[in-house]
Amino acid sequence: MTTSAPANPWLSWDYVQTNWADISEALVQHVTLTVEAVLIAFVIALPLAALAFGRPRLAGPVLGLAGILYTIPSLAMFAILSPFTGIGRTTVLIGLVAYAMLVLVRNILVGLEGIDPEIRDAARGLGYGRIRLLLTVELPNALPSIVVGLRLATVTTVALVTIGVIVGYGGLGQLMFRGFNSNYRAEIMTATILCLAIAFVADLLLAAAGRLATPWARTRTQS
Repeated sequence: MTTSAPANPWLSWDYVQTNWADISEALVQHVTLTVEAVLIAFVIALPLAALAFGRPRLAGPVLGLAGILYTIPSLAMFAILSPFTGIGRTTVLIGLVAYAMLVLVRNILVGLEGIDPEIRDAARGLGYGRIRLLLTVELPNALPSIVVGLRLATVTTVALVTIGVIVGYGGLGQLMFRGFNSNYRAEIMTATILCLAIAFVADLLLAAAGRLATPWARTRTQS
């Protein structure tokens, strides 16, 4: 007499209902880490890009530093950080911020460099100083490129949060890791679908916000 293997489906509503407490905790952790990482990276990237734009000699070193941070493998990144920041949330957050920096700095800089020089000349002719020119003319005109950078950084960060499982703080990555260890498909697939859903919703929200914030871009496209 032979016994058949227990069912191991890729999708299981029973699993979701039974483990909703774990799933919701991992989901909140995943979303929170993503939002915090992108916001911190943006706060750092914005002045760096503005500095690189105002001082073109610094553009190479700034982009080079951000590029070096981006290319450090996650395992090495956590190994470097953990003696100073310990094992857990802070280490993961610093790593995520470092990875988001390159995308944001590059897109903000591209947006600033793409502004029509005549717009700057007109603002200077009206007596705009450097700071006022940056805040009221250059950054608003660079918004489409900045929004693209935010969308890319956010989607990338949603995926990268899962690697935080290496130091025990990976959001939905915890469920994936547990599913792989137990070979339970429903746990892996549920976490994967939720990651995709977070990325899709975040991208949609940022795209809508960018569209609302740049009505002139729609006018140019239609004309």
